[in-house]
Formats: sequence, C-alpha cells, structure tokens
Amino acid sequence: MNAVPQLPATPLDRLGRPLHDLRLSVIEACNFRCGYCMPADKVPDDYGMDAASRLSFDEIETLVRGFARLGVRKLRLTGGEPLLRKRLPELVARLAAVDGIDDLAVTTNGALLAKQAKALRDAGLRRITISLDALDPALFRVLSGGRGELPDVLAGIAAAEDAGFERLKFNCVVQRGVNDGQVLPLVEHFRGSGHIVRFIEYMDVGTCNGWDVTRVVPSAESRDRIHARWPLHPLDPNYRGEVASRYAFDDGAGEVGFVSSISAPFCGDCHRARVSADGRLYTCLFAADGTDLRPVLRDGDAALADHVANLWTRRGDRYSELRGRAGASRRHVEMFLVGG
Repeated sequence: MNAVPQLPATPLDRLGRPLHDLRLSVIEACNFRCGYCMPADKVPDDYGMDAASRLSFDEIETLVRGFARLGVRKLRLTGGEPLLRKRLPELVARLAAVDGIDDLAVTTNGALLAKQAKALRDAGLRRITISLDALDPALFRVLSGGRGELPDVLAGIAAAEDAGFERLKFNCVVQRGVNDGQVLPLVEHFRGSGHIVRFIEYMDVGTCNGWDVTRVVPSAESRDRIHARWPLHPLDPNYRGEVASRYAFDDGAGEVGFVSSISAPFCGDCHRARVSADGRLYTCLFAADGTDLRPVLRDGDAALADHVANLWTRRGDRYSELRGRAGASRRHVEMFLVGG
C-alpha cells in the first residue's frame, strides 16, 4: 500500500482531541421508523428518497481521500439505512481502495442484508454493526414503527456469517418500560456466537424523538442484570477513545459492551467526525448545525483536507458533559441525518 500524503500533523481540536474516525451517511432515507431516531409521526415515508441532494460516489471518494490525508483510518458508512443506497457494493469497493482506510464498516438495521452481504464482503467491507432492539417478533415490529420483520434481520445475520463476517456487533438502545426486558434474551441468544451485543443508553439526539430521561436505563443497571445471570469481568479498551465499555463473560463465552453517553459521558476522548448524506460536517453527535463541505469538494481532496483541518482545530464540542447545565442547547441534528 502506498504511503498516504498527509498534512504536517493530524489536527487537534481545542481540547487536544485528534481526528481518527469518520462516520459517513450515504442516504437519509430509512425503511424503518424507530421511535428514538426517525418516528413515523414526525418523518414522512418518502423522506430522503430524493437522490439529487446526496453526494455522488465521486464526491464521496474525494471526501474520504481528504479525511485519509488527515490520518483518518476508520470509516463507517451509515444512514438512514445505508443498504437503501443503490449500488452500495460499488461504493464500498471504491472506498476500500483508498490508501489509509484500513477499517471499513457499515451500520444497518439488517433487513436488507440477506441479499447484499456477500457482495459487500467481496467489495471489501470488513465489519458490520446491526441495530437490534428486540428478539421478540411482535415487539421488534412495534419498535421499527411497523416496518420491520425480525425474520428478515435474522436471515441477514445468517447471510453475513455465510459471507465471512465472523464478528458482528449488535446495538440495542435500551428504554425503560419499552424493551428493557430484552436485555437478557439478547445476551443469551448471542453468547458463544463470537458476536458482540452492545447496550446503548437512550440518548437525547435530535429533537423529534420525545426524549424523556425517565426512560433511560443506566448501563450499570443493565450490566448488573447480566452479571447476576452470567458473571462478567471488565476488559481494557481496544484503543483510546473506544465508545463502548467492554466486559467479558467469566466462562469465556464472549463479551458485551455498554455505551453510556448519559450516565458516563466520554466526550474527553471523542475523535469522531460525522458527514451527512448531503455533505455537511458535524463535529458532534449533538451538534445543532453542520458545515457544508460540498463547495470545497470541487477543489479536490487536498483542499478538502486543509478545510476540514481548519474546522477541526476550532472544535470544542462536549455536549454530554454539559447536558443539563445552563446554556447547553437542546437543538440537535437528527440522528437519521448523521447515523448515530
């Protein structure tokens, strides 16, 4: 692999945090209407289907090459639902060939995965995260806004395994009184499979999900419930800034993770940038506004890298650490625009 041309140093923001990861939305549309992200009563069924507003494959490749110049090595494709983007394996192949990108992943609800898993693997995709909030079929359908069927997701999981994805990750957003009863069933189902379930605290992302702090289940509560059934012990992070706290089963049957933005904010080590499908850069999951990168993309990846470096050095976001304090804005970009 050729050396990646870089700026003199990876940019640091105002809190000394480097830019390491890029989460790139490839489409705003989704085939689900999960209440904590894209509630059906707030977002019409045809939302995000206008292809004219999205970055083209050429623009996306230029953008990724620009971020790679800055030292970004991890790239995650998100949505909406990224598998709705036409010719996605073609895009994956182009991005897998970008010098410097050595960790290419996708986050999906899994409903369309059965037909695409092999093509995505062949194109160079190496990791998949599947959002899975319940294993009860009826509850799963309700949580997806009446759009999803659990058997479709299970078929997608099987297809991904057959295609060679050996270690899938599953994200479950836990809400008290909604799906907190699914924590143990999810753990039991995937224990010993080699896959990892991660439990995410219900977050106040966006403005349309009706966030209510009383529905937040602290990670410690979920962890203690699992530990009482299958004893756990903590693991060291895989790398600095890893979002999930890791725990292994004492009996060797794998691990689980916990993402605790509400009860234990991790802003201090956040090194992720997010770009929406229409090319706007958001330097925080809870940012109110983004910066349009599209005009700079026309000047190529070097110009894009220079521009992003300048923006990153002015970054001071740490909303989760300020949540509830005076002056902390409650106007946030919607989760379905930046992929969570």
